[in-house]
Amino acid sequence: MEKLPKVIATSVIRSTQQGESHGGVYLVDLESGAVEQVIDWNDSAINWEGRGGDRGLRGIAFHRDRVYIAASDEIFSYDRKFRLVESFRNPNLKHCHEIAISGDVLYLTSTNINAILELDLSTKEFTNGYGIAPNKGLLQRFGLPSKARLHALPFNPRETGTGLAQRDELHINSVSCNGHAIMIAGTQIEALLALSDGELRPYAPLPIGTHNAVLYKNGVLYNDTKSNRVVVANREGEVEQSYPVPEFKDLPGTTIPNDHARQGFARGLCTFGDNYLIGGSSPSTISVYDTVRGERIRSISISNDIRNCIHGLEIWAE
Repeated sequence: MEKLPKVIATSVIRSTQQGESHGGVYLVDLESGAVEQVIDWNDSAINWEGRGGDRGLRGIAFHRDRVYIAASDEIFSYDRKFRLVESFRNPNLKHCHEIAISGDVLYLTSTNINAILELDLSTKEFTNGYGIAPNKGLLQRFGLPSKARLHALPFNPRETGTGLAQRDELHINSVSCNGHAIMIAGTQIEALLALSDGELRPYAPLPIGTHNAVLYKNGVLYNDTKSNRVVVANREGEVEQSYPVPEFKDLPGTTIPNDHARQGFARGLCTFGDNYLIGGSSPSTISVYDTVRGERIRSISISNDIRNCIHGLEIWAE
């Protein structure tokens, strides 16, 4: 078997109290099982309104010698030793989840206003914004023309009067770029969307409740979070492979409601080589799935607290 890589992961801890850690950033060696926490997110300036909001660190992306990590309304840039170099804010960055980099452009989900932002890393300016708007309040249904349900509204992200409502009705949580289009997904959108030349089109169907949906080979890969599994599907939505995330017995007791934190919540996803999927779940666990053998071959747990959930997950290059 090919030697497994080291990954970098962020975690979010739900329902914590002020003064407690809200997660952090970890380097996890999937071969040896070694776990190193490199950042502890215990900032006293965390916003305490709501159950999510500013809590925890989220998406991860790399550009040259920098590591970019998203918080709710700020993007942090670290060097390879995890020393903070700079950060970026924008009035239209609201509850950021995943981020991605293509060329010199950082793409960000602004989940609370149903939008995608672009940050030019060479000029350090926010250059473009795209609001994803449902027509007449209807969500897209795969198989119908995208204009009938969702469309993209370009806006200047440096302006505050964009007219985008803070409703989070689509819960856009995933963004990636394939060189030709910006790929977008959210828990309340039943498709992986492709935004190109101002046109928003469905690429492949998705179930409600997905996270981390991306192009994968000739189809799509995503966390089917409602079903506690990692899924590989074709462009018609037919599941070709699925892997249940780990479940554990005898976890510490909790009275936290399931909508705040629960076991088996699948989030965080990346690939390694041609045949390995690497996914995160709660309580914070990182698992490796072999698509040739069709099974989970490794799981490493960071915590046994169901409030502690993996969020961002990427391969770490030494």
